[in-house]
Amino acid sequence: MLKVGLVGVGGISGAHIPAWESLEDTVLTALCDIRPERMQPWPQKRCYTDFDEMLQKEELDILDICLPTWLHVPFAVKAMEKGIHVICEKPVSLKQEELALAYSTAQKNGVCFMVAQVLRFWPEYELLKEIYDTKKYGNLLSGYMGRLGCYPKWSWDNWMMDPQRSGMVPFDLHIHDLDFLIYAFGTPQKVQRHRASLPDQDYVHAVYEYPGFFVSAEASWFAAPYPFGASFRFQFEKALVAYEKGVLTIYENEGRILDLSAGSAGDSGVINLPKSDAYAEEIRYFKDCVLSGTFPDKVKEAELSVVLDLLNSF
Repeated sequence: MLKVGLVGVGGISGAHIPAWESLEDTVLTALCDIRPERMQPWPQKRCYTDFDEMLQKEELDILDICLPTWLHVPFAVKAMEKGIHVICEKPVSLKQEELALAYSTAQKNGVCFMVAQVLRFWPEYELLKEIYDTKKYGNLLSGYMGRLGCYPKWSWDNWMMDPQRSGMVPFDLHIHDLDFLIYAFGTPQKVQRHRASLPDQDYVHAVYEYPGFFVSAEASWFAAPYPFGASFRFQFEKALVAYEKGVLTIYENEGRILDLSAGSAGDSGVINLPKSDAYAEEIRYFKDCVLSGTFPDKVKEAELSVVLDLLNSF
């Protein structure tokens, strides 16, 4: 049974904690946050307000880091130097040197380290990559990816609106889509970037050009109360693949429309997407790597380095 500790009981921990609780071969034993009230919903866990104290008193196999961005690598290094495997929320850092430090520390101490780039485990995005790799609908011609919403008033100490600590929209939202592009298609040949930013809002738009196709992507923290939504639309030679309002649909050129939503009726032998939690899938993958002694290479250091380079160019 793997013993797990989680540090940073903020918004994203609400997805991570249930994921750990769902696994049969791990036990989430300890939580840590400087705000004691954040841990009150889990009285059955051992709770700490001091990270060093948690590391000293707990015999952890895995640490899950859900802290603000600038704390990721310092906390990861402390844990890995004690022989603890680490899964860390994105972005790993705003800095290339910290990315390199995290991976070199993992290698030096013989532990697993993974950045939780969740779209690599999201069923709709995984299917898009499969369609591209297999050329099921021919060559890719163009794509669009969007991740739009209003600025996060809720962040602790307003850290997300501090460019030096969060990196703003490029590193908080656009990183999801860009990371998937690098994972699925590789490094683009050329990038066009645009940005509209004020103290209370931030919007970015980019066009990533590849041999034979291009992908347009946008992300926002609007000052206006615009509801959050994520979507994509990819044009292949023989079909349009669209993920909109949580539904994946394939519009084939010949006229057939395939709804691949989990639980839909299906059509002509199409296998519908399983109803799954991508956060749970990435955590299960990391846990399996720890148990098998295999370094988690679905999220590669070299790909993360490309992502950081491109984000730092905005």
